[in-house]
Amino acid sequence: MAAKDEPIVIKKYANRRLYNTGTSTYVTLEDLAEMVKKGEDFTVQDAKTGDDITHPVLTQIIFELENKDGQNMLPIPFLRQLIAYYGDQMQMIVPSFLEQSMLAFSKEQERFREQMKDALGKSPMDMMKIATPIKVLEEQTRRNMEMFQNAMRLFTPFPVAGSAPAAAPAEPAK
Repeated sequence: MAAKDEPIVIKKYANRRLYNTGTSTYVTLEDLAEMVKKGEDFTVQDAKTGDDITHPVLTQIIFELENKDGQNMLPIPFLRQLIAYYGDQMQMIVPSFLEQSMLAFSKEQERFREQMKDALGKSPMDMMKIATPIKVLEEQTRRNMEMFQNAMRLFTPFPVAGSAPAAAPAEPAK
């Protein structure tokens, strides 16, 4: 069994079965999704080669969840934008941006849940407080976009053709 600070090793066999070496049991993709939700760290290895295949397995879990009725979390415009970044010079920045955005969202999540609970757990007039948590999410999204735009400016130090010219410095008073 793995030490507490080491990830659990899941082995994937040629017959597509997944084996949890920590519990000595076969598991499903749904079981792995539950482990993620519980915060249990694991890696998935190809049983024959020992290669780390965690990324494709996690992607497969997302694919399966997205194909369940009513489970779509990734909007089509987002998916199109994401696909467009593959092979683009921005491809190397996108993973870090998405990771930082999710970390920031996770930090706000608990506060958001408390505000939703407070808003939904009271009288109908208090239902109007739902706007507050939504404003928090909107503000977080705005900050993420600012962070992304600032990162983009680091890679494009010169103004793009057609963009607004920089303001001319003010003349000194005479």
